[in-house]
Amino acid sequence: MSRRALRRLRGEQRGQEPLGPGALQFVLHDDDDAEEEGPKRGPGGRRPRGAGKEGVCVNNRFELINIEDLEEGPLLNGERPDGLLTDAVVSGNKRRSQSGGADSKKAGEVADKAAPPEQSNISGKLRKKKKKQKNKKNSTGEILENGLEDIDRILERIEDSSGFNRPGPPPLSSKKHVLYVEHRHLNPDTELKRYFGARAVLGEQRPRQRQRVYPKCTWLTTPKSTWPRYTKPGLSMRLLESKKGLSSFAFEHSEEYQQTQHKFLAAVESMEPNNIVVLLQTSPYHVDSLLQLSDACRFQEDQEMARDLVERALYSMECAFHPLFSLTSGTCRLDYRRPENRSFYLALYKQMSFLEKRGCPRTALEFCKLILSLEPDEDPLCMLLLIDHLALRARNYEYLIRLFQEWEAHRNLSQLPNFAFSVPLAYFLLSQQADLPEQELSSAREQASILIRQALTMFPGVLLPLLEYCSVRPDAAVATHRFFGPDAEISQPPALSQLVSLYLGRSHFLWKEPATMSWLEENVREVLQAVDSGDPAVEACESRRKVLYQRAPRNIHRHVVLSEVKEAVAALPPDVTTQSVMGFDPLPPLDTIYSYVRPERLSPVSHGNTIALFFRSLLPNYTMEGERMEDGGAGGLNRNQGLNRLMLAVRDMMANFHFHDVEAAREDNPEGDGEWD
Repeated sequence: MSRRALRRLRGEQRGQEPLGPGALQFVLHDDDDAEEEGPKRGPGGRRPRGAGKEGVCVNNRFELINIEDLEEGPLLNGERPDGLLTDAVVSGNKRRSQSGGADSKKAGEVADKAAPPEQSNISGKLRKKKKKQKNKKNSTGEILENGLEDIDRILERIEDSSGFNRPGPPPLSSKKHVLYVEHRHLNPDTELKRYFGARAVLGEQRPRQRQRVYPKCTWLTTPKSTWPRYTKPGLSMRLLESKKGLSSFAFEHSEEYQQTQHKFLAAVESMEPNNIVVLLQTSPYHVDSLLQLSDACRFQEDQEMARDLVERALYSMECAFHPLFSLTSGTCRLDYRRPENRSFYLALYKQMSFLEKRGCPRTALEFCKLILSLEPDEDPLCMLLLIDHLALRARNYEYLIRLFQEWEAHRNLSQLPNFAFSVPLAYFLLSQQADLPEQELSSAREQASILIRQALTMFPGVLLPLLEYCSVRPDAAVATHRFFGPDAEISQPPALSQLVSLYLGRSHFLWKEPATMSWLEENVREVLQAVDSGDPAVEACESRRKVLYQRAPRNIHRHVVLSEVKEAVAALPPDVTTQSVMGFDPLPPLDTIYSYVRPERLSPVSHGNTIALFFRSLLPNYTMEGERMEDGGAGGLNRNQGLNRLMLAVRDMMANFHFHDVEAAREDNPEGDGEWD
């Protein structure tokens, strides 16, 4: 029997024999000498003298290399590294040893067939390729199944690997920050797909035109093909300082953008929206113009155009981000006192409002966290009055409870009526879920009862208006009691009444469930028993109400103006309602930090000159001597030209005057118009 047949019977291939003494003990036949002729090696790998035709012989040294690895492995300067060779040999030996038992039987059946070695090599290659394709299919299937599980971790690793000093999310081993923003939840399509399916959401979207080239991929919004071609409007961002793990940034306006901003302010003063439209034709990505025109469209009930303009403003500002500015980390700060930064706050707030009305509370919650993370200590838009409402609507009860537990110690969230009532409601709704253990459900129910009693004791004026909103008639014992009666609502301070009106006007529908109402009724009776028994906590809460809620700060008034809740707007103090509130900058801070100042334009009304106002209405280019810059002879020439234009305008006006002869009209029609039928 030939040596090749012996290898086939043993399930081995050429070059697999151990290079030791045991491999040199078989003898080849004479009919195989010509094929297997070659030098033999001893145990040490050296060629012994006088060696004949015994031992292992390898004609082609490249047969020791796995063909698959040779085809697909990398090459360095035209050669394969030695490490790859050894790995290929070891992996090939492992694969062959594992399949040796099963292949030996098949090899014994095929041994009698005289198949040429070239065909066997080709068939071996084909089998290996098929196996590899199957392995690839299996691996891709596993990737598709597990691809949606750790998207956030992949994004965190990408951001962490981009730089050591870059502000980004915390490491994977630590707990995420309470204001950590998840990229995937900034896209409303993600939430809509979960509700209605991908086909219903993406079915009507048209593919982008190929000629539209956008500079970068954005997280806050998706650029549309109907938008004008993006050109840098002169908006940029710079890093102010970085200390204690926090980075402060600020938007900047170029000289060209400043000129556009001055034109925008003049257009706003004209009270004509068409002037803003003309300005956007020359500067299609001016942020304040887009936001102001969005408000005008919203007042005209063109919600689609209003939302599109806000998205375009967000896209313009996101393209101007600093490379180190991170949306998700919660460590980047923007000072609201700078007018350039306020546009970003307002654009985010308006987008959040549109998302909530669109039925995407989870995405709106993520935008709310983003706004709060930009300046959590000052909270210029007072997002703490809204974040609880969005968390309850999104059914993210765990997040609301965690925020309350972490911030109650240093922010006193329980002193806000919205948190005082929303957190126990979150505990109660969490106790209604059936997928939690019985012990957790009972503890959540108990904690909800404790917190709702504290809220009713601290804010007794909330109960009767809440029942009225929910169309529930209160019990006679509750409605006539001195603690929950009408006196409780009348006696509370004006600032507290404003907060209560804001909460009830926004979140009253969350309490309409029958199970929630029955739970509230049980705790109201418990509070009445505590009041009748003379609990000292009742008097402590009453004295605290009189001290804490004397006057609401400016950021709460700003939030009420932006929220447009009718009940809360009606409760604003007169000093706020008498001010002129601009949509692009409502109630600016009193300590504003200006980086540039608008050039003053002297108005003729301020001088009280009625004749100058009359001339300006005839000729807009007319200016008085005090308003014109004196510059020698050129100034005198301009003055003469302006006077000549004024005289011509007056002559034209006098030529167009036609006096109506009243007496002649009476003679033509002596009886008058008569009486109407």
